[in-house]
Amino acid sequence: MRTFPILFPFSPPFPLLPQGTRFNLKFTHFNSLLQSFMNAKQWLAKLVAFDTTSRNSNLDLIHYCKEYLEGLGVKCTLVHNAEKTKANLWATLPGDGGVTDGGIILSGHTDVVPVDGQKWDSDPFTLTEKDGRLYGRGTCDMKGFIAVCMSLTPELLKMKRAKPIHFAWTYDEEIGCIGGKVLAEFLRDNNIKADGCIVGEPTSNNIVIAHKSNDLFRVRIYGKAAHSSYALTNQGCNAIDYACKLILKIREVAEEVKFKGPFDEFFDVPFTTVSTNFIKGGNAGNIIPATCEFLYEMRCLPKVELKSIQEKIQSFLEKELLPSLKKEYPDGRIEVEKLSGVPSMKESDENDPFIVLVRHLTKDSKTRKVAYATEGGHYQGIGVPVVVCGPGSILQAHQPNEFVSIDQLDGCANMIRGVALGNLNGQRSHI
Repeated sequence: MRTFPILFPFSPPFPLLPQGTRFNLKFTHFNSLLQSFMNAKQWLAKLVAFDTTSRNSNLDLIHYCKEYLEGLGVKCTLVHNAEKTKANLWATLPGDGGVTDGGIILSGHTDVVPVDGQKWDSDPFTLTEKDGRLYGRGTCDMKGFIAVCMSLTPELLKMKRAKPIHFAWTYDEEIGCIGGKVLAEFLRDNNIKADGCIVGEPTSNNIVIAHKSNDLFRVRIYGKAAHSSYALTNQGCNAIDYACKLILKIREVAEEVKFKGPFDEFFDVPFTTVSTNFIKGGNAGNIIPATCEFLYEMRCLPKVELKSIQEKIQSFLEKELLPSLKKEYPDGRIEVEKLSGVPSMKESDENDPFIVLVRHLTKDSKTRKVAYATEGGHYQGIGVPVVVCGPGSILQAHQPNEFVSIDQLDGCANMIRGVALGNLNGQRSHI
């Protein structure tokens, strides 16, 4: 078993940098030159070492990537959150003649899920290699893709490309694709166009052409606390009881959709799902609970409108549950708040030049659609054709001992080389 430190020795012959590449003066020291020749595995070691769990800032990682890219002459733009504690990185590697319009977006999120409560066989923030696999938090989801892109930067700059390549490294994907939404709006507002986008989520380097939406709701129910010996009297009102009634209704709606459809057999879960996934309430075993809170989510097929399902739940709440609560306790109330919403990604036109190119390069003609959500819906929402395709398996995402295989990283690199050289009509340009 091997672990990788932050810096790595290298020996001649060094990879050639693009002709005319200029380094910023601040970036000509030894460590910076070292970074210029880091391969994907070495880049991944560095990226994993940044603890970018969504509750933390991602700025250290973003600035590290930005300074490296700017040292190679790449123009970078940061798009921060409102608090300036996190940022998206937008970087453009121009095409021939300095062309920056059009081209392909390579999109990846920099945040990772927590390791809290998980049992790892190694330090999750130190890259560890064993039997051709690279272990660490984010290796699969999805710093592996970012590492491949960053390691290819000198090579991409050297290529004779008709179109630009854009890097889009985002924040807070794991908690609602927040950064992706902000970045997509930035591109729209600044009239920045692209011919296509690859979201590098782990798909084992297979093409995903569509995914469901993901909307998360919080429900809070307020009753009245009292000694539990006064249950079902006017002394108290059990908030958990009323929460359970609404949860059962949500389950009823979920089963109706499951059995009646609509359906799409190309999805791994071919129907819209509605699920209650978290609940808390009460203070003690002998106190009637005054409050109860729970979260439920809806993952709709692209052809299903959220409103059509949500109305069934809301109608029950307003016409049956709330009047019943008010009858027992006039000051009782129910609050529903939408916490996040990620749009679905619809199937792109199979004749679109970008889709034709990616299918040609990957030799993947299968129609593959998934139940999880990505940032792809946000980019599609501003008119960019999108596929999801990246190294690693979704089965390893969010798990202890998360890993990506070296073979998967190599396969991803070859795909990106092909996309970079493609001129969006299924042909090839030349280096």
